[in-house]
Amino acid sequence: MKKFYLNKTANHKVNEYTNESGDHYSDLISYTTRVASYNHLTNEMQVFGYYSTTTAKHINAFLEFYGFDKCNKKQLENYNN
Repeated sequence: MKKFYLNKTANHKVNEYTNESGDHYSDLISYTTRVASYNHLTNEMQVFGYYSTTTAKHINAFLEFYGFDKCNKKQLENYNN
């Protein structure tokens, strides 16, 4: 597993890994909660809801990093790729 930080802050990190089925994922961990996941093979993004303003900033940085558009609170609450 590879771990890296967006914007060089320890409040959130990205864990990149390949599961037993061979699927390649990157999960955004904000503080201690998994808040979003990106599937590299299918180019699908999952966002698991809106948590706080700070976590929304983390999620938006994650979305932009992988080439997706930023979202507002309502869009994060109802995120579908």
